[in-house]
Amino acid sequence: MLDAFFNWLLEQQLLISSAILFLLLLERKLLSQLSARLVYTLWALLPISLLLANLPNHLKPIQNDFISKLTITPNTAIMPQFTLTWFAIYGFITATMLITAVYFHYRFLAKLQLEPITVDHHNSQSMRLYQSKQVSSPMVVGVINTKLVLPTNYQSHYDNHALALILEHESVHIKRKDNLINAIALSATIVQWFNPIAWLGYASLRRIQELSCDEQVLKNKSTEQRILYSKALVHCASFSRTGLMAYSQYGDKNTMLQRLNQIKQIDNSSFIAKTALVIFTAGMLSSFAIAKQPMSVEKTKDYQAVMRVEPIYPIQAAEQGISGSVVLKYDILPSGATSNISVVSAEPEDVFNREAKRALKQWQYAPSESGFKNALVQLDFALDENYQAKDLIEKVKVSSK
Repeated sequence: MLDAFFNWLLEQQLLISSAILFLLLLERKLLSQLSARLVYTLWALLPISLLLANLPNHLKPIQNDFISKLTITPNTAIMPQFTLTWFAIYGFITATMLITAVYFHYRFLAKLQLEPITVDHHNSQSMRLYQSKQVSSPMVVGVINTKLVLPTNYQSHYDNHALALILEHESVHIKRKDNLINAIALSATIVQWFNPIAWLGYASLRRIQELSCDEQVLKNKSTEQRILYSKALVHCASFSRTGLMAYSQYGDKNTMLQRLNQIKQIDNSSFIAKTALVIFTAGMLSSFAIAKQPMSVEKTKDYQAVMRVEPIYPIQAAEQGISGSVVLKYDILPSGATSNISVVSAEPEDVFNREAKRALKQWQYAPSESGFKNALVQLDFALDENYQAKDLIEKVKVSSK
């Protein structure tokens, strides 16, 4: 189970990294022309892209009527004996990081020693307010049952107007369930701890989350209120503790500088830029869906492989007596190399996929002028010659009669 998940995760890294880099570009270079709330919303692009790229097999349209086949049998002499070790290392590191994050989360909550308080302001009516000597700036704690915690001496740090703005800021986090989003994002980042782009993405998500919160709070606010809000943010940030916790926080000095600059540009976003971004994003998402459509009417059988590399029979499948098949879809470039390899169907699921794709990447066809799109091949992994592999792709011929 772990090896199947790890293989799937590795296959998604190009898509995940590309989406994160796109969102990082929006935050770092184009935020002055965009709405921070729009960019924050666009983080939904990442899970939606993963969903579209991993549609169930029965939703994948297949129209080719020719599927080449190849049977693979075990060769214990070349089986990768070290594979299980790498899976064990990945599982150990991931579990350790997740357990550590949960441990520090509950240890922090236990130290707070919360005392319920009442603040006379309309923004506090929908929030449970507490005070604690262990915090030095306002903080929303908890993932599901959130609580707003103020420092014990909050009355000496904020006047009524500043406190009202701070409460409004924190209420936005609570209404949007930002702590839950942060917990999910942190967990997803830990699961792919080996990808540095994922950690950059998590940090960017936290920054854009605060920027979008500022933007929502200051909507329709006067210049005086914006100045007062900025001063309150600086004061909070001077005492804020940064870290990997899922709680909303005021950020370090660089983050605070970015927030103050963005406050000055809240009303300067471009409608044209926002519209263009939405259209571009919609087109990019649509490409994941239509990418599965066949693009050529040529016959696959006219293309002959000049070199085939046989996949390695997975050692776990061999030890457990598992046979099965994988149907792959791929393109043949004019040079004869293969590209855009994807799994169309597999039985059993996620057992032979990785080795099948790894081998197909090394296949070579005779060069041609235009290449070929959406070729199909079924690789049958059989423990013995008596194994009868079934066709995983149903072929239906429609007659006009």
